[in-house]
Amino acid sequence: MSEPSTTSLLWASPTRPRRGPRPRVSLDEIVATGVRIADAEGLDAASMQRVADELGLTKMALYRYVPGRAELVELMIDSAMGSAPTTLEGLWRGRLEAWAIAMRDVFSAHRWLLVAAVGPRPFGPNELGWSEAGLGAIAGLPLSAAEQLDTLAVIGAQVRGLVAQTVEDDVEARLGAALAETLAAHAATYPRAAAAFGAVGATEGGERERAPEFGLDRILDGIEAFLARRLADE
Repeated sequence: MSEPSTTSLLWASPTRPRRGPRPRVSLDEIVATGVRIADAEGLDAASMQRVADELGLTKMALYRYVPGRAELVELMIDSAMGSAPTTLEGLWRGRLEAWAIAMRDVFSAHRWLLVAAVGPRPFGPNELGWSEAGLGAIAGLPLSAAEQLDTLAVIGAQVRGLVAQTVEDDVEARLGAALAETLAAHAATYPRAAAAFGAVGATEGGERERAPEFGLDRILDGIEAFLARRLADE
């Protein structure tokens, strides 16, 4: 009997192994364990051996549920992505912003997705559902199919980039503090850098905490301007 493909596991989600005695755990439990380990310790920690140990199984027993680690990671990705928001309301800009913020929350909660959910791979129902929801947010706009996908790609890249920059809290504040002494000594040579980092370091919340919203707003401004020009040319 052939091994199940990643696609069949993602879409069929069998809960029992294909042979042997009655299962002690379900596939959902295995995937949830992998996600929990990756959330706490990073993707590399979620090895087949580690997952098996956490569940009280042998590594070989785990292979009765999932063919290998690559397949396990794909299942973990789709599980961690969860269901896309389905109650996007209002005008297109508000809908797209809500979609982006929801995606940011997912990647912030599961930072390992930044390295796992990349490149050509099988898509599961949850991950594909995010694309469906994003396309629904901009449905009806005068954009070609390629432009719609490019819009989601630009927003997705911005979301991922922001999450990647905030692995540690207060990145800009830390950077400013690390550079403070150097900038103080060379402020005359680098006046703009000294002023900018000094202002950021002196900011309590406010503008610094709005960096994610600022970037998203500027992208949405660009899309809005593009649409206005297109409508004006028609």
